[in-house]
Amino acid sequence: MKAPAATAGEIESRVAALGDGPLTEAALAAHVAPLFSRARASGFGHVYLANHSLGRPLDAIEADVREGVAAWYANMGGAWDDWMAEMHAYRTRLAHLMHAPRSDCVVPKTSAGQGLRAILNSYGADEHPRVVATRGEFDSLDIILREYARRGRIELALVPPRNGGRFHTDDMLDAIGAAVDLVVVSEVVFNTGQRIDHLDAIVERTQRAKGRVLLDVYHSLGALPVDVAALDVDFAVGGSYKYLRGGPGACFLYVHPRHLDGSLRTLDIGWFAKREPFSYRRPDPPQFAEGGDALLESTPPILTWYQARAGQQLTLALDPARIRAYSLRQQHRFVALLASSGIDARGGTDEQGAFVVATDSRAGEWCRALAQRHIVTDARGPYLRLCPDILTTDDDLALTADALADIVGSQRAR
Repeated sequence: MKAPAATAGEIESRVAALGDGPLTEAALAAHVAPLFSRARASGFGHVYLANHSLGRPLDAIEADVREGVAAWYANMGGAWDDWMAEMHAYRTRLAHLMHAPRSDCVVPKTSAGQGLRAILNSYGADEHPRVVATRGEFDSLDIILREYARRGRIELALVPPRNGGRFHTDDMLDAIGAAVDLVVVSEVVFNTGQRIDHLDAIVERTQRAKGRVLLDVYHSLGALPVDVAALDVDFAVGGSYKYLRGGPGACFLYVHPRHLDGSLRTLDIGWFAKREPFSYRRPDPPQFAEGGDALLESTPPILTWYQARAGQQLTLALDPARIRAYSLRQQHRFVALLASSGIDARGGTDEQGAFVVATDSRAGEWCRALAQRHIVTDARGPYLRLCPDILTTDDDLALTADALADIVGSQRAR
């Protein structure tokens, strides 16, 4: 079954109505906000500033998922034709978003950690690869790295932040040294929103040290332009939970074409990685599919591709560069409003990802107090994370700044 023309067509026509200039609040409210009528009418939070955690869903998601289920009802086993076509479309859209050279460079996964394990498990049990990562990697990667190190599967060096919680490229370069096997680094750090600078220098040093780079783009893809080909990274992991508005489970591993000639083999495969899997032949040794298909796993969760469709379509139509420019203007305005309320915050510059951060030991208390006022944020340790998006209004930002100033003032008065 083909996608209903109205779903993709409405997204494209509404974005086209914005024109080619910079995004504006009025135009987004008139043309794009109606695509989110259900989320906006849900009553969950008068102000939603947790887009860096879970993006608001488009109305079209329900119809898209129903389409995947309808193919099953209508065709039973024949639904695989529709499902495999949707997997290809999912991979193609992600390839366009990342500027990957071809769609089979994108391997569907259910988590970023699953992608990391696939790469770690491409090393032999007796190789003990040397891995360098920051101490700022998200838990989904961090716990895997630490457990592999604890079991002696890898030699792990974790680069700490300096004062202020920020990571420095020079520290990464020193840790890489003259020999490394794998470097794991986020383009944007999950808790502080720091955008790691000079990624090109990290890639160049890693390549000179005969190693490979795995880039976590979970907090950059969809929020700012990402170009894995220009960066020349070996691998990238990410997902749709946040800025791509595709919910959990719709994740991926990107693999550079230089590793898709059959030289990269991993234990993390399943029968969909076989050459002609539905032929059910069992040659020994196994014969794998061509390119990135050789890294597929077992029977996949097909509905994740459908639930991610509308968010990918919207992001492609809007263009991440335009989204980024609008986000920076919002952040700059938000930081100024917070400053006028006596709150020091970071954001609105190229050094920051998609969200504003206020750093204070009371960040968790502030988050809970804001929630009581129906303002949804979150906190990671001392970092209060506040992420406006294309549905956030200037009134939302002003209301939040005033509320936070009142909360802080009340705490000081006690």
